[in-house]
Amino acid sequence: MIVDETAGQAVLGNRGQAYRWGGIAAFIIAAGYLAIIPLFANVGTPPTGGEGFFNYLPGKTTIWWWILGLSVFTDLLYIPLALSLYMALKPVNKYLMALAVIFMGMFVVLDLAMTQGHYASILTLFHNYSLAADGAHRAAFLAAAEYAAAVLATPMEIVYAIVIPSIGVLLTGIVMLKSKFGKAAAWLALITGFLGILSLTGWFPVIMGNALFVTAWFFVVGWKLMRLARE
Repeated sequence: MIVDETAGQAVLGNRGQAYRWGGIAAFIIAAGYLAIIPLFANVGTPPTGGEGFFNYLPGKTTIWWWILGLSVFTDLLYIPLALSLYMALKPVNKYLMALAVIFMGMFVVLDLAMTQGHYASILTLFHNYSLAADGAHRAAFLAAAEYAAAVLATPMEIVYAIVIPSIGVLLTGIVMLKSKFGKAAAWLALITGFLGILSLTGWFPVIMGNALFVTAWFFVVGWKLMRLARE
C-alpha cells in the first residue's frame, strides 16, 4: 500500500513538473511575441525579392538577427507546451489532442526549416554580398537571395507560419470547451484558429488579429498550467 502511494505521488509530481514547464514555456512564448512587435515596428515590413531585401537591409541586420533568434526560441518552446497540454487535456479527448500536438509539431519543423531558415539565408547572403569584392560574386549572392525571398513570398509561407499552428490551437480550444481550463482559454483558441485560417487571404488586419489573440491565449494557458502544477 505504501509502495502504491509513493508511486502515485511520484507520477503526480512528474505531471506537476510537466505542467509547470509547459506554463513557463507559454509565458515565454507570449513575452517573446510581444518583444518581436516593437522590433518589427522598428524595421518595417520587409519587401519581396532578393534585390528588394538587399536594398532594405542596410542598418537593420542586427534587429533582424534578434527577430530571428526570438522566433527560433519561441518555436522550440512549442514542444514542452504541446506535451503539457496533451497531458492535461488527454482525459477529455486524447484523439483531438494528439492531432493538435501533431499540428504544433509540424509548425515547429516547417517554420524552422522554411521561414526562419530562409530569413537566415537572406541575412547571411546579404552579409557576404556586402563583403564581396567583385560583381560576379555579388551577382551570385543576389541570385541565391532571390530564391530564398521567392519562397517567403509564396502563399505556402502563410500556411507554414500561421495556418498550421492555428489549427493546432483551434483543436486544443475545442477540447478546452469541456475541460477545467475554462471558457476564456477555449474561446481565445477558437478565435485564434478561425483568424489563422482566414489569414490565407493575406489581409493584414486578420494576420495581426491572429497574432494578438494567440499571444493572449498563451498568457491564459500559462496561468492555467501553473495552477494545475500547484494542484
